Amino acid sequence: MRNIPRWTWAPAAAACVAVAAMRAVSTPGPLNALPQTLLRHSQVVKTTGNFGFRDLNKNDKLDVYEDVRQPVEKRVQDLLHQMTLEEKAGLLFINGARINDDGSIEDKPGTGLFAFAPNAARLLTEKKMNHFNLWAIPDEPHTLAVWYNKMQKLAEDSRLGIPITIASDPRNHFSNNIFAMKASGFSQWCEPLGLGAIGDPELTRQFADIVRQEYLAVGIREALHPQVDLATEPRWARISGTFGEDAQLTAKQATAYIEGFQGGNSLTREGVAAMTKHFAGGGPQREGLDPHFPFQKGQIYPGHNFKYHLIPFEAAFAAHTAAIMPYYGVPMGQTKEDVGFSYNKAMITDLLRHHYHYDGVVCTDWGLVTDANLGPVVWPARAWGVESLSIPERVQKIIDAGVDQFGGENIPEVIVQLVKEGKVSEKRIDSSAVRLLRQKFQLGLFDNPYIDEDKANTTVGRADFVAAGEASQRRAITLLKNDRHVLPLKKNLKIYVRNMDPKVAAQYGTVVDDPADADLAILRLQTPFYPVASDIPLAKMFHHGDLDFKGAQKDSILQLLHQVPTIVDIYIDRPAVIPEISKAAKGLLADFGASDAAVLDVIFGKFKPGGHLPVELPASMEAVRAQKEDVPYDSKNPLYKFGFGLSY
Repeated sequence: MRNIPRWTWAPAAAACVAVAAMRAVSTPGPLNALPQTLLRHSQVVKTTGNFGFRDLNKNDKLDVYEDVRQPVEKRVQDLLHQMTLEEKAGLLFINGARINDDGSIEDKPGTGLFAFAPNAARLLTEKKMNHFNLWAIPDEPHTLAVWYNKMQKLAEDSRLGIPITIASDPRNHFSNNIFAMKASGFSQWCEPLGLGAIGDPELTRQFADIVRQEYLAVGIREALHPQVDLATEPRWARISGTFGEDAQLTAKQATAYIEGFQGGNSLTREGVAAMTKHFAGGGPQREGLDPHFPFQKGQIYPGHNFKYHLIPFEAAFAAHTAAIMPYYGVPMGQTKEDVGFSYNKAMITDLLRHHYHYDGVVCTDWGLVTDANLGPVVWPARAWGVESLSIPERVQKIIDAGVDQFGGENIPEVIVQLVKEGKVSEKRIDSSAVRLLRQKFQLGLFDNPYIDEDKANTTVGRADFVAAGEASQRRAITLLKNDRHVLPLKKNLKIYVRNMDPKVAAQYGTVVDDPADADLAILRLQTPFYPVASDIPLAKMFHHGDLDFKGAQKDSILQLLHQVPTIVDIYIDRPAVIPEISKAAKGLLADFGASDAAVLDVIFGKFKPGGHLPVELPASMEAVRAQKEDVPYDSKNPLYKFGFGLSY
């Protein structure tokens, strides 16, 4: 499982000090011309003639794969021919890893939510794995950089010196949901849904470029994003990570996002590989029930709109996304067998490989093969449609479908077993190994995987990066109602605030404790959710269920709105159903991940609201239930239509 709960909550052309050393390796030269980061950490730098290189296999000669002057494909093939089956199998797995607070790589007991995470050093040495995704990280970026360099040194000491690739879920959003990691000093932007609300691809490109620089500074070289699913089923729990329900809007955002991360229209040494997800679109889940869990009811297309969900992926292919992640969902009735996407050969080989001619890495979503034991509870593998298969049979079916890499798993010995038993050919494993090695070479990891630890803290959370992220929070805020032009408010009013920090609000007016004493109230809300009954603890954290406020909670909100003129701001991670609240509020705004200061800046006119709804807000739950899961903006008489947004 790649998405772990988050418990807490510049100019694009700015110089990237963190990648200067990466650029230097593109041109071979004498030993004293090699990057200082490489010379400081590497123990295998040697020379032949006047040329410096890394003798990764320690044979005292320059192999083709060690020679930066050689074409990537030649380097890949040379290395592939030197690899054992066990080393190839290790390439095909990526799993989460925990990081010790002191930056060490020793295997220490984990604590809290991440206690179950494996130790990366042990997976590298024992399983020959060299792809890892990071979950919880130290608060100090410098500590993460220290850990990263130690891991690269451990990889350098392996038989062939294959460097590690570190991946991460989004870390740069001001978010209240479980699909974004704790920022830990990184710049905090609105969520992707907010980028959709802004609708400016150049801002999205700037976002991606800034995050790229922050990732590079701590050694993260693969982004497990963007998420280009279409939010056509408003109850789905993962809408906040999308750009909305419109395919063309999402396609434009995806292009800018991928190019900003990868360094252009192809993956570069200064880039971060983008793993676009979730092929072929995860939005149309029946009743919005997410397929992370057994209570899912399949991915359905009552509007016969499967091709609509492919449009953003077509843009991602054109932008040369380095990797693709299929979803857990079962595309019901779309192929001969109703199985999850990564098990489905018609989806991966026929559609993705043959129809779209995609030759990048295809990686499963996390945890499709083995069950997760969570104390007394077992979280079953997301092997939907193939639950009866054994672990080796599941691995074989995924390989046969055309997938390259297994997310959230560390069982390369199963690949070795399948090859030795003649059930999978080594040639088939080679084809996936080539794609994975190619990506490492394109990123320049074989030539200099090390980073400057001293520059991590000066790049991550740089002042201009932070300012750009905070500006995006404000720009995404969408004004839905402004009764009698009550907004923007004047300062020095007596205000009553709820679900907001009074200390922050006190900078804009006099905060009172009783709404009866206030000139006006400001109320922050979040789209409601109602957890699905499940023994799996994580399932209760997903925002499933109805989208409207109910019972005492709704009564309390309306009581305040009827007692005092009230400005309502609601965080939209799914399309809220709020007709009574909208009617009673004097002003209504939607945010997509924003601080109290960001919301107040807009309410009091320091910034103008600039967003337009990337999803429609339905008028009732009856309308929601009548919608077709795969069709955009098809709610009957929506309260606020897709694209709606006012300003001052």
